[in-house]
Amino acid sequence: MIDTSRLASRVRSIGRGFAVTAGAGAVAALAATGYGLWEKNQFVVREESLPILPPGRDPFRILHLSDIHFVPGQKAKAAWLYSLAGLKPDLVVNTGDNLSHPKAVDPLLRALAPLLEFPGVFVPGSNDYYAPRLKNPASYLLGPSKAKEDEEELDWPRLRSGFGMGGWVDLTNRHQSIVLKGMRFDFSGVDDPHLKRERYAGWPRGTRGQDATEHLRVAVIHAPYQRVLDHFTEDGADLLLAGHTHGGQLCIPGYGAVIANCDIPTWRAKGLHDWDSNGHTTPVNVSGGIGTSRFAPIRIACRPEAILLTLTARP
Repeated sequence: MIDTSRLASRVRSIGRGFAVTAGAGAVAALAATGYGLWEKNQFVVREESLPILPPGRDPFRILHLSDIHFVPGQKAKAAWLYSLAGLKPDLVVNTGDNLSHPKAVDPLLRALAPLLEFPGVFVPGSNDYYAPRLKNPASYLLGPSKAKEDEEELDWPRLRSGFGMGGWVDLTNRHQSIVLKGMRFDFSGVDDPHLKRERYAGWPRGTRGQDATEHLRVAVIHAPYQRVLDHFTEDGADLLLAGHTHGGQLCIPGYGAVIANCDIPTWRAKGLHDWDSNGHTTPVNVSGGIGTSRFAPIRIACRPEAILLTLTARP
């Protein structure tokens, strides 16, 4: 015969166990969210050094910005961006995804105004063209996001015009040479590979064995898909600069990124690494990014960053 009172007691005990576990999980989730909301404003400057300049050249400093994802009212982010001019870079490189709101263009240009006083180059990302949308947060863990072109359009033409009026050079599927500190830099950029818009323009004429003048070939892209990294590496780039990954954004302490939002290995989601393709090797700096989608405004174990990359002479 079943002891119903004992059975009922056991059921109540199991129920309390589930309740405690669920409650602990909810508390942990709230704590993680609170921490993530705090960390998204803990801006840092990552400093790197790379010996790729011709012998005898003075150091050259590049400030690499990416994935600002600006939203009106982000006062802490705006103040930090404004302050970066104090680094006095020789060049600013912006690798896209500047916007996260239809009304973000004017406040973003105000925040970047001091940096527009320095030479600069830029390419767009998908969130310069289209506004982010609300989606299931769990989808972030399922692999690269699906890029669509039927979403709310952002005022990319006005932002591009603002950059251009400030003197920054648009490298969207084009190349251009710029003399900086007495040395020629040959740039080649592409439109966003995440939208499959990249078209390779090659390098400025005279840079492949036809010109003895010292020069450096720099490729500028938004999303570091392997096909694009392979192309520029095999085509003789001396340096690749990219963003898009947010460094993983939601990382595991001691492990790193869970997802890179493209097809590169997750351990390459942030940092300065060498990329190898068909016997060629090129250093690539992937920015961990400055912002987030306005619908997922948290970062965990992945602080927002700008990169100050100092190029030095080869030994």
